[in-house]
Amino acid sequence: MANKEIPYKIYLEESEMPKAWYNLRADMKNKPAPLLDPATGKPMTAEDLSSVFCEELARQEVDEDTAYFPIPDEILSFYKMYRPAPLVRAYCLEEKLKTPAKIYYKFEGNNTSGSHKLNSAIAQAYYAKKQGLVGVTTETGAGQWGTALSMACAYLGLDCKVYMVKVSYEQKPFRREVMRTYGASVTASPSMNTQVGRQILEKHPGTGGSLGCAISEAVEVATNTPGYRYVLGSVLNQVMLHQSIIGLEAKAAMDKYDIKPDIIIGCAGGGSNLGGLIAPFMGEKLRGEADYRFIAVEPASCPSLTRGTFAYDYCDTGMVCPLAKMYTLGSNYIPAPNHAGGLRYHGMSPILSQLRADGLLEAISVPQTEVFAAAEFFARAEGTLPAPESSHAIKAAIDEAIRCRETGEEKTILFGLTGTGYFDMYAYEKFHDGKMTDYVPTDEEIKTAFTYLPDMTKYDV
Repeated sequence: MANKEIPYKIYLEESEMPKAWYNLRADMKNKPAPLLDPATGKPMTAEDLSSVFCEELARQEVDEDTAYFPIPDEILSFYKMYRPAPLVRAYCLEEKLKTPAKIYYKFEGNNTSGSHKLNSAIAQAYYAKKQGLVGVTTETGAGQWGTALSMACAYLGLDCKVYMVKVSYEQKPFRREVMRTYGASVTASPSMNTQVGRQILEKHPGTGGSLGCAISEAVEVATNTPGYRYVLGSVLNQVMLHQSIIGLEAKAAMDKYDIKPDIIIGCAGGGSNLGGLIAPFMGEKLRGEADYRFIAVEPASCPSLTRGTFAYDYCDTGMVCPLAKMYTLGSNYIPAPNHAGGLRYHGMSPILSQLRADGLLEAISVPQTEVFAAAEFFARAEGTLPAPESSHAIKAAIDEAIRCRETGEEKTILFGLTGTGYFDMYAYEKFHDGKMTDYVPTDEEIKTAFTYLPDMTKYDV
């Protein structure tokens, strides 16, 4: 058995919990490009964004200079229900792999929502409540974000309207019912409830939907319902800010035992988990204080970072949201419905996209049957059933550990275990029954999706 001088689980004391979120943009030499108004092509101000987002969240979205934002006491009190989250040394996985690598994972699944999404959900709900709003609207893919937001809204007494990607609505009924238990209304997207939903269904009859579709519907409802604002669980700068709590805790726990990771790995859909995990480590790299290797792992069926283009694009399929410069497959791209995880967004966080463009972030894509094989291997070794999203990072971490076994290198690997997979048994069943297939879009399909990118020549940018 491996040397157990390092505890199996490293917890921070309550007094050691971070008291401020870290804004990675403050240390980026090349800042993410601003959101643009699709009507004018002009950069959007906090005032512009406040018609869609809560006022304080709009300010956080455009602030690229403030390094630290104090976490309000009310949010810190809520965090104490499930934070600090443990940093786990994967001793059993190391032994099973016979690797000299040391493997750690930051576990974010120890709350009822089952994932890291609650870190930003409570923040966004708090600012909505503080503004005096009645409720919020949102989208959700596999359901982790919708579950987290419904919990936060129930805690604060806000109404919550969730548009859930239709394929997940049908495949993950239990997560849908958790949302309803916490008082949220849940609608399969695209739906006939909104103008944009009807347009999408007319264009793509029978579609299983995408996050881009669900975003369009949620934004339409928010902007047409007095006392409501729209909130988003990934991609946005404000979400990256709130999720920095993951990396700040992970780094504090590692510093406590003089551990320095060589490789940091996270799954990537819209970017919230990965951005949050790498934030303080990337900050050190940008400031020249330390060096790390960062790896983003995305599904082969929705490969924005690995096969997308770095360009301005609509954030939603209905083309009603601001334009963001990001790695994208085109807002009209809809992943195959057999994709089992929640990483179904056509684009990537502007922050992570800029880091990728600057050569600071590596990216790989993996097919889902290999992801589930890694998930099963991990579950049998470590005892925790991982979410399909997290299992993309697990797959890459295992591959890196095997590489260390082959070369004899004693690397230290840190990856993000974003949540548990207990509501994902339909996908596990398909895998075990041999009914899960790998879908990889052709070059022609991606090229076709690119034709829906906005024509930026009409703007002065």
